[in-house]
Amino acid sequence: MNYEYFIARKVATGQKKSFTRLIIRIAIIAIALSMSVMICSSALIAGFKQEISEKIFGFWGHIHITGSSIYQSVIENDPIDKNQDFYPNLLQDQTVTYLDRIEILGREMEREHITKGGVSHVQTFALRSGIIQANNEIEGIVLKGAGDDFNWDFMADYLQEGELLSWNDSTASSEILISRQTADRLKLQVEDRLRVVFVEKDEPIQRRFVVKGIFKTGLEEYDSRFALVDIRKIQQLMGWKENEVGGFEVFVENIDDLNPIANHIYYNVLPEDLYAETIEEKFREIFQWLALQDINEVVIMTLMVLVAIINMITALLILILERTNMIGTLKALGSSNWGVRKIFLYYASYIIVLGIFWGNLIGLALCFLQDKFRFITLDEQNYYLDYAPVDINFWTILILNIGTLMVVLLFLVIPSYLVTRISPIKAIRFK
Repeated sequence: MNYEYFIARKVATGQKKSFTRLIIRIAIIAIALSMSVMICSSALIAGFKQEISEKIFGFWGHIHITGSSIYQSVIENDPIDKNQDFYPNLLQDQTVTYLDRIEILGREMEREHITKGGVSHVQTFALRSGIIQANNEIEGIVLKGAGDDFNWDFMADYLQEGELLSWNDSTASSEILISRQTADRLKLQVEDRLRVVFVEKDEPIQRRFVVKGIFKTGLEEYDSRFALVDIRKIQQLMGWKENEVGGFEVFVENIDDLNPIANHIYYNVLPEDLYAETIEEKFREIFQWLALQDINEVVIMTLMVLVAIINMITALLILILERTNMIGTLKALGSSNWGVRKIFLYYASYIIVLGIFWGNLIGLALCFLQDKFRFITLDEQNYYLDYAPVDINFWTILILNIGTLMVVLLFLVIPSYLVTRISPIKAIRFK
């Protein structure tokens, strides 16, 4: 029988009211709070990054296929032929095999991987900048042309008023979908009419549109600059043919496959006159800002683990000092220093596990309540969201639990060395 575990269990369950018990409760509370903060911060940061990424990908797609000209801008594109071998069934129901380089014992090796999925959807788009005139107000705007292949699932979630654009097979629609921000600045409502002025070869060109709907994504860069129209309107303005578009937006089934699929499309699928890049490459600033959230997460985790370690070291030292007589007796009966230390490490493990249990309970409960009631709100202009989203990942929670237990116990091995400094004779006489 493991007598160290047996003694530790008896000491833990037989603790009477004393100053030591108060210290132990404080240690349990500290670990529980640290654990709950780590769970909440991990879920909030993961949810925040996921929601922002989904908004960006939903508006732009995951991969852009455009012409290879280096003079193109983000808001305007040179025309490319719509009739491509890869359109519209690019990598649908297919996976991609690719090589990933890893470093093992200082040596770089290549390992073959297979993507989790392929491409879920491909749609055409075209962009044209102009100036909206309405109610004696003007506003710079970029019209994004959408065709009959456009996936409206994303925009439907953010439509606040009116309806989505509709298509007439024979003529280009004059309907426009504007953002709430644009509508408020220009004092526009659904069914209002407006003019958009374009400059073509130093000559102004005007087109009339009817506000079909008003949307709000929360992404200020998009809401303040973009509106959606029939792609045929852009083709007419640019003097393009019916089969010419600005590019293709590609949506992947699994975000983890983004870079492998983008590389596969560029090197193995596209002709030489086309170029493919991910939205992460196109809008580096936003994704670099999102990556900074990982640093915040690491700082929070480190601080919380340090709080747990300091509280447990204090509690362990008090436990050892309180049980000096027991330590002397066990040594006198032949127990080794390591055997006595194991008793206190088992006891510490009990405290840590109890704190982790309550920490999980509190943390997960808070995450559930936030997901249900959204009581933590954010400034949408600064954070792109009006509430703090949560994304609870089972494996992340498991790693946090195991990691916290192992790290705190590892740091307790050193203070438990105090047991070796206690003399059996002095300890038995100690009162």
